[in-house]
Amino acid sequence: MYVVSVTVWVKAEFVTQFIEATFDNARNTRKEPGNVRFDVLQAEEDPARFLFYEAYRRKEDLGKHQQTEHYLRWKAAVADWMAQPRQGVKHKALFFGEGEVGE
Repeated sequence: MYVVSVTVWVKAEFVTQFIEATFDNARNTRKEPGNVRFDVLQAEEDPARFLFYEAYRRKEDLGKHQQTEHYLRWKAAVADWMAQPRQGVKHKALFFGEGEVGE
């Protein structure tokens, strides 16, 4: 299992449009064969800050995701709405879902 958490800071005036574009990307990402989950979270104390929690079966599945039409459409749409560059942290899952994850 390969997990990515991405923090995104959005300019306040674009939050609604960002959410709409992100939901399109999230719905389509969940249909990808290599995707296990794609969660979109909004910070309670700062509604312009978001966290994406993405889980893929393999590291290669993240790369495939980043080549999809829906991801590229999202990336282009939201580029000017960012208040600062997004920050992604990649993780190797050790204990995920029902328990321990093997190699």
